[in-house]
Amino acid sequence: MKFRDMLYTKEDGIATITFNRPRALNALTATMMKEWMTAMEDATNDDQVKVVVLTGAGRAFCSGRDMRYEEDESESFSPFGKSTPREQNIAHVVAALDKPYIGAINGPAAGAGMDYASMCDIRIASERARFSMAYVRMGLPPAVGGCYFLPRIVGIAKACDLIWTGRMIDAQEALRIGYVSQVVPHDELEAATKELAMRLAMGPSVAIGLAKGLIYRCLELDPEKALEEHQKAMLIALSTEDAKEGPRAWIEKREPVFKGR
Repeated sequence: MKFRDMLYTKEDGIATITFNRPRALNALTATMMKEWMTAMEDATNDDQVKVVVLTGAGRAFCSGRDMRYEEDESESFSPFGKSTPREQNIAHVVAALDKPYIGAINGPAAGAGMDYASMCDIRIASERARFSMAYVRMGLPPAVGGCYFLPRIVGIAKACDLIWTGRMIDAQEALRIGYVSQVVPHDELEAATKELAMRLAMGPSVAIGLAKGLIYRCLELDPEKALEEHQKAMLIALSTEDAKEGPRAWIEKREPVFKGR
């Protein structure tokens, strides 16, 4: 699978997608969006992939849409989504992903770049990471689901502050407000991300996927319906080999060996 502006690798159950226009601070183009969609489709459909990691090459995570870049694909690139599977809003594909989706935020994430970071289930940040909902500086509201994702992460008041002002926050402020889960020295970001991804990849993937679905669905449900959804998920999980391996390993005083089935 050859890409021009993205990198895509799979190893040890972990698929890593990397924005790869470092000279342009990984600003988005139509080609990048198509390649990203292709990678996401592969990671979604590959049963050997248990975790997906999103990161950037060079000194930025993603600086948003490249306002200067022109391609002979005027109808192909829009952060608002398209009619074909590869060109539809990436947020829909991410929302449908039932695998952990980790953001390794290696540098600045601005505008759509911060929206794409917000789509991740967990964000680990380099100490060099910076974040800005920069749309307001262009006279625009967030384009890629920012008003959906961000309030669910940091709360309404803080989301309003960040969206209305477009101000830049550093990694430590992002940690204080709960936007990122961890801040690490820049040179340790890859290792810290892999440690978490490997732990999840070795876990009971059916149970993890069911739990992810419950977490997001229950945000929109009343308590009675949420409990019904929990019961359905539990019945599915109890039918798996992993649900037998966990208790067996506990009784035998050893680490469980989950198979994801």
